[in-house]
Amino acid sequence: MSDTPIRLGFDSYSIRDFRWHDIELLDYAASLKLDTIQLSGLGDYQSLEPGHLAQVKEHAGRLGIAIDAGIGCICPLSTGWNASNGSPGEYLLKGMRVAKAVGASSMRCYLGGFGDRANLQRCMEVTVEALRSVRSQALDMGVRVAIENHSGDMQARETKMLIEEAGKDFVGSCLDSGNPMWVVEDPLLTLETLAPYVVTTHIRDSAVCEHPRGAMAQWVALGDGSVNFKRFVEIYRKLCPQAGMQLEIITGRPPTVLSYLEPDFWKVFPHTPAWEFARFVELAKTGHPYLGPMVIGGPGEQSPAIKAALKEQQRVDLERSLDYAKKVLGVGVRWKG
Repeated sequence: MSDTPIRLGFDSYSIRDFRWHDIELLDYAASLKLDTIQLSGLGDYQSLEPGHLAQVKEHAGRLGIAIDAGIGCICPLSTGWNASNGSPGEYLLKGMRVAKAVGASSMRCYLGGFGDRANLQRCMEVTVEALRSVRSQALDMGVRVAIENHSGDMQARETKMLIEEAGKDFVGSCLDSGNPMWVVEDPLLTLETLAPYVVTTHIRDSAVCEHPRGAMAQWVALGDGSVNFKRFVEIYRKLCPQAGMQLEIITGRPPTVLSYLEPDFWKVFPHTPAWEFARFVELAKTGHPYLGPMVIGGPGEQSPAIKAALKEQQRVDLERSLDYAKKVLGVGVRWKG
């Protein structure tokens, strides 16, 4: 089982400040000897015209790189919903058609963010309705809709519930290993819960430690954090090796305090089982803050020098994370050839 291959790639958001489009992103992935890439938003394409999308599919095939596709928020009640996308069903269909055109078998999307937890049950209901409205088209196209556990919107148990309510025959998981921090969840628990549904991923590390108000968490490059990724990959190989491991590395942000020792924190987590939370507490107790070098972007417009440093940090942290995935975790196929 230890020899089970896991394809390695990255999500385009990792190097967002370079503003590269499809062909450039594919060429970059090929230069790093990767197997996959996730083009996680429609803005990643130079054009959505059928002729151009056909060229993207052909170019990816020539390079031997598999594409996972994506769009954004699909919940019309979420603060992250963009009404210019039309109805949720229209937006889903548009993304699925693009995915089909470039040869992708999955399309990532998400419900919302942490601000939606106060109205989460209703948000989940309308998201399920939106997904069910495109079931027949998804099955006809052969595109699996992959719901991401996104920026604090849902815990793994809730994401699983949404997938099963919508229909696991066409809805799966875009497993994000960084976002569980914002819902006080151990990423290994997230993997164990969602593994049967995983079709694509966002993989990144987090530095977690105790704080007087609860815990503190910060996204870091792979290998710099507190998550046991050797164990993570061991479980991944066993339970969902068919899904590419797409690194979504996000650094340059300050630590976030998770104030779970304060009563108000729990108002939006009324159903969290104690045993699940205990897993996160253990992670915080055994974890550590990140003490290495990192450029941190502050609020508002950054100076040109800071913007340039943050941009270069995206590339550096992605490439050293990919190097860690290859050489320490043994992930990836083409680089071994």
